[in-house]
Amino acid sequence: MAFLAKGRILAAAVVAVLGLATGAQAAASCGKTGAGFDAWKQDFAAEARSEGVESRGLAALAGATYATRTISADRAIHKAFSGSVDDFMKRRGGSAIISKGRSLKKSNAALFNQIEANYGVSPGVLLAIWGMETGFGASMGNQNTVSAIVTLAYDCRRPDYFHPHAIAALKLVDRGALTASSVGAMHGEIGHTQFLPGNVLKYAVGSGNLRDKATALASTANFLKGHGWRAGASAQSNMGAIAGWNSASVYQQAIARIATAIDAD
Repeated sequence: MAFLAKGRILAAAVVAVLGLATGAQAAASCGKTGAGFDAWKQDFAAEARSEGVESRGLAALAGATYATRTISADRAIHKAFSGSVDDFMKRRGGSAIISKGRSLKKSNAALFNQIEANYGVSPGVLLAIWGMETGFGASMGNQNTVSAIVTLAYDCRRPDYFHPHAIAALKLVDRGALTASSVGAMHGEIGHTQFLPGNVLKYAVGSGNLRDKATALASTANFLKGHGWRAGASAQSNMGAIAGWNSASVYQQAIARIATAIDAD
């Protein structure tokens, strides 16, 4: 019995050591600088191929470069969502978004009526997100999308979160919805309302071209519906769906306030 117990202890020790080695290997698979990026891409290419990425997507991955500006933006992201809701809204131009949102609601009434009929999502929240994300399409970003999202999948801060979005981006290249030279926001978001690639695959409607206003707004409504948006309820009562769009509390509250103000007009 003593020998068996000792054997169990030794076996457990071996398992623990192997576990530590596996953990170290997993940790080594990400990086905090661009030094290991090219080597990591080779391993990621094998993963991508096993998940169905084809030649165009793999070529885009091979051409991706370490996105230093994306990493800088990611390191500062907590600061961007800091402070009170009032402070956040001032920094992001909440009053201007409300004013222009009301105007766009009227000038695009047929579009928003159709979207609400199809998805049950009121205009205010779509306009709030559209205004907050890109200034109503004025600034959709100039960072290479594939490089940004692949860099974030490599970076050690949130690799598990960005890994599926990186695979999705490569699949979008295969489909022709993106190219190796497509640009967007710093974290790889795409189009008028800034969809991450994985959400494009899951929620984009129609042509899937999110640089088209109508497609982007309908796709955003589809996303919110998919996250539990209840038709006829206020934005404040739909905070769970808004939280699916962005996890930052100040962002969620700002969107709800802006949406309420736009819908009240």
